[in-house]
Amino acid sequence: MTLQNKEKRKQRISYAIAFSTLFIIEILIAIFVHDTFIRPYIGDVLVVVVLYMGVRIFIPNGCRLLAVYIFLFATLVEYLQYFKLIQLLGMENNTFLRVIIGSVFDEKDILCYGVGCILLGIYEWIKISLGQKSRKE
Repeated sequence: MTLQNKEKRKQRISYAIAFSTLFIIEILIAIFVHDTFIRPYIGDVLVVVVLYMGVRIFIPNGCRLLAVYIFLFATLVEYLQYFKLIQLLGMENNTFLRVIIGSVFDEKDILCYGVGCILLGIYEWIKISLGQKSRKE
């Protein structure tokens, strides 16, 4: 196994651990937190981070615009809620799909996705900056 492949494997494992941890936190928030801040806002910021980490398991490097793509995907899902996708599919009684896709459109959710993706963009910028510094040394 080459050094580059070992590094990618290490990155994938790190992303898988982060994904699993954040996914569990999201589930715990969905089940146990019924407040007016953490669940509706922090949960929506975290959901784009969970998606990002999930994609990074398979694409550990490259795709500099991944945070933008995640934002567009999350926004699309939110607009599908606006058009009542769950009801159109006849799945309004399916609790799992209602939690995953959501059932209520809220423009504040899109703002939260944006905040999460901006944080991801900052993370990417720092990661790239640190990577360039270590290559120079």
